[in-house]
Amino acid sequence: MNLFADTWHMAQRHIRALIRQPWWIAVTLVQPIIWLVLFGGLFTSMEDTPGWPAGVTFHEFIIPGVIVMTAFFSAGWGGMGMIEDINRGIIDRFLVSPAIRSSIITGALLANFLTIAIQSLIVLGLGAIMGASYPGGPLGMLILIVISGIVGFGFGAFSYGLALIIRKEESLIAMMQFLLLPLTFLAAAFIPLTLAPDWIANVAKFNPVNWAIEAGRSALIDSSPDWNLILTRTGLLLVFGALMAAFATRAFRSYQRTV
Repeated sequence: MNLFADTWHMAQRHIRALIRQPWWIAVTLVQPIIWLVLFGGLFTSMEDTPGWPAGVTFHEFIIPGVIVMTAFFSAGWGGMGMIEDINRGIIDRFLVSPAIRSSIITGALLANFLTIAIQSLIVLGLGAIMGASYPGGPLGMLILIVISGIVGFGFGAFSYGLALIIRKEESLIAMMQFLLLPLTFLAAAFIPLTLAPDWIANVAKFNPVNWAIEAGRSALIDSSPDWNLILTRTGLLLVFGALMAAFATRAFRSYQRTV
């Protein structure tokens, strides 16, 4: 067995489990649509606010934010499945199987990425139907999806690491609820940071969610993307992802010593 084959096998297992949950599929795919329609309908008047980016509609502005937000929300709850597998003894059975042990984590992360890619394409398609234009074209869309995938990788690894440490669904729910919404509103998801209080703009500089939104937005809706910003933010996200992967790996090794 090799890591790539085992990772794909584990990812298929997660995907099959999701397919058997139609309500989960419905909520996962419909939720970003609701955000786009709801926020787009409520705050369209923001376009008339002094300081709003010229020539950018509200829908065009929030689409990258909705996609990134969907990515890290979806990945952030990934640890719930890990806790369920622990409680059912599935992880322990995998540990004594011929599969490479790290594929237990990498397979789950790959399944997350595929889910994020599908969600992103749905939001981009709906945005186009609602009149949004994407000057960045297919390349800008691809960059946004990849960046969202990196965010999902980082927060997914963090969620899996927490799950392996705390092993209680209630504790994981409390922790993720504590993090997810604040990280969303401490970023330029719905308004430019130039219109936000200074302290929010300063905190956003250290927020991985904001790094992804800024880079993805520049790639998608700027006629002349800021490649320095895109590359810099992507580099920071890769560092964030690597740190979270190291955290998940350490948590997984600690778990193995307890079984």
